[in-house]
Amino acid sequence: MQVKQAANVVELLEFFARHGEPATLAEIADALDWPRSSTFNIVGTLVEKGYFYEPRQRGGYFPSPRWHSVIQAIDDRDPIPSALLDLVDEIASRTGETTALGCASGLSVVFLHVRESRQPVRYFAEIGTRVPIHASSAGRAILGQMKTKEREQIYRKLVFEKFSDTTPMGIDRIETELRGFAERGYHQSNAEYIADLIGVSFPIALETRRLCIVAAGPASRCLGRRHDMALIMADAIRRSGLSAPGALSERLGR
Repeated sequence: MQVKQAANVVELLEFFARHGEPATLAEIADALDWPRSSTFNIVGTLVEKGYFYEPRQRGGYFPSPRWHSVIQAIDDRDPIPSALLDLVDEIASRTGETTALGCASGLSVVFLHVRESRQPVRYFAEIGTRVPIHASSAGRAILGQMKTKEREQIYRKLVFEKFSDTTPMGIDRIETELRGFAERGYHQSNAEYIADLIGVSFPIALETRRLCIVAAGPASRCLGRRHDMALIMADAIRRSGLSAPGALSERLGR
């Protein structure tokens, strides 16, 4: 469920991120297909709050630096360790595939940091991308860190939407995949949510947070490379000194 007013503010910010310069109310309304009255009310409210301003009188509106100061204050209280960001970048470089750091957000996993592959054909993802917690290797890397009762609470809320022929459509299938982690030493997926997308994931335990690292790419390049990708990822995680697969990475390295 989306709250329209909140979604409109996000859509407005994304518009300015693309537009890159001040815009008049008419330009905003036309670009976002909003009524003039709604545009006036939203922008006017943000101006009053100090989040928008007019760089030049009658020259259009633009987000003010207040956004940065507020976000910086939030980020300073919940920083992602630089070693973890470096790890994502290293795995992306060594595997050649798009790599992301994810955490749980309701029934999804949201990406906190992304390094896209440089390959012409690649998995396109960005910070804020969400994937289903049950129909992705990243999601199962989070689920696998939960106790049985916690997973059961998640399962009771799931709606098993069929995204593809390989989407897990029941709890037994998810639990089978989780048991496969113990056998393989890594989580994997095969086009469960996005067609032709292959993923390999590892859990990362950071203090009180449950995180995961996933590398993903097209089946034509990654389906037969999942084990090799896992070896690379396990080696990078182990050498980073982060709380990682531990004995699992050692087994993979043999």
